[in-house]
Amino acid sequence: MSNSAQIGVTGLAVMGRNLARNFARNGYTVALHNRTAARTHALVEEFGHEGDFVSTETAKEFVEALERPRRLMIMVKAGEPTDAVIQEFAPLLEPGDMIIDGGNAHFEDTRRRERDLRDQGIHFVGTGVSGGEEGALNGPSIMPGGSKESYASLGPMLEKISAKAPDGSPCVTHCGPDGAGHFVKMVHNGIEYADMQLIGEAYQLLRDVAGYSPAQIADIFRTWNTGRLDSYLIEITAEVLSHVDAATGKPFVDVVQDRAEQKGTGRWTVQIALDLGVPVSGIAEAVFARSLSGHADLRAASRELAGPKAKPLGDSEAGAFADRVEQALYASKIVSYTQGFHEISAGSDQYDWDIDLGAVSAIWRGGCIIRAAFLDRIRAAYDARPDLPSLLSDETFAQEIAAAQDDWREVLVAATRQGVPAPGFSAALAYYDALRADRLPAALTQGQRDFFGAHTYRRVDREGSFHTLWGGDRSEVEA
Repeated sequence: MSNSAQIGVTGLAVMGRNLARNFARNGYTVALHNRTAARTHALVEEFGHEGDFVSTETAKEFVEALERPRRLMIMVKAGEPTDAVIQEFAPLLEPGDMIIDGGNAHFEDTRRRERDLRDQGIHFVGTGVSGGEEGALNGPSIMPGGSKESYASLGPMLEKISAKAPDGSPCVTHCGPDGAGHFVKMVHNGIEYADMQLIGEAYQLLRDVAGYSPAQIADIFRTWNTGRLDSYLIEITAEVLSHVDAATGKPFVDVVQDRAEQKGTGRWTVQIALDLGVPVSGIAEAVFARSLSGHADLRAASRELAGPKAKPLGDSEAGAFADRVEQALYASKIVSYTQGFHEISAGSDQYDWDIDLGAVSAIWRGGCIIRAAFLDRIRAAYDARPDLPSLLSDETFAQEIAAAQDDWREVLVAATRQGVPAPGFSAALAYYDALRADRLPAALTQGQRDFFGAHTYRRVDREGSFHTLWGGDRSEVEA
């Protein structure tokens, strides 16, 4: 078999199949492999007219079909299945070849795999791919890690198949060494969780407090999508809310069980943030909200607990309330991105990745699930100040948050009075207020820790660590 294929894809479920087709549509010869050969043949039979494919049935045939340096893309389930594929193919590869993992792998697994394969001279490229099956086919946002050498060979191909931002630039960048790409994709998904939760809370407030129907809320979201909230998630929210269930004639959203599922990347974002000591309270609340939604028995047992029932506003008040919700949603969204970029920055420092936050925001402008118009402004903020400590430190975003202040707080007052849960909005505002506070109760916390555990504390008026002898005359000693 001639080694004519520029890239190979193994694992031809929906994402793998569509990425293979995307490469072929862009002029690359693509070698195909799947554990079940029938899936390989079916792809060629149905989509062979879209480009040049090389169908293979064995691992050896697959590797032999690839030109040097070989580029072998794995599109299988994360975890043990990925390790199994690596173990199957790595012995057949040579120094300089590369294995590209396009699944949602945990970045620590990617770091381990990159380290192990590096010893064999093989480049392992952990690559985040966002955009779902449509993005995989028509242009995703791509977040590769790995060595600079591997990106020099692979990067131009990824740039060609990626989504293009409104200014035409490809939505792909080399994020950094080893697990950087999968780390960035993990945080992307965490922000996605928060974004979706905030949109969900806005919907529920508009429905339960303002009294709008799903169809009316769909129109409100369409209007929002023409302004600063312009984004893919706002766009599809309008589509979901306007959809009517054919079987019942009811709004689609009313026939779907209110139990949200998750695949794990949101949880990882929160877990790693805890390890790094980075507060991502908005993302955490989104993860916990999904978890709570799934506890049907607990919710059923608690449904008669005391509390107010929402009473919809009159028509004259509803419109003004909707405007306030838009302000609260936008302000909370800025906080979510602030927390996400803080975690990426902390991860970059921890693992010495040197991730360019401006470049990350630039590649999220197209293809990915959280693509939004205001990402261009985030990119500009980080390009102007690479050391920007927080998006909230950017003058423009700070001004917008200041303008949203009163409405943001009024929405939460209304939610509390009406008994409508808004954990995402609440967490975002609490984070914002904590950042701007002159003093936090952490001083009391540290005093408590010193009392029961002699954990020491630092003073505001002199250097050093101190401990109070609480059991005696309460004198202070330097630790």
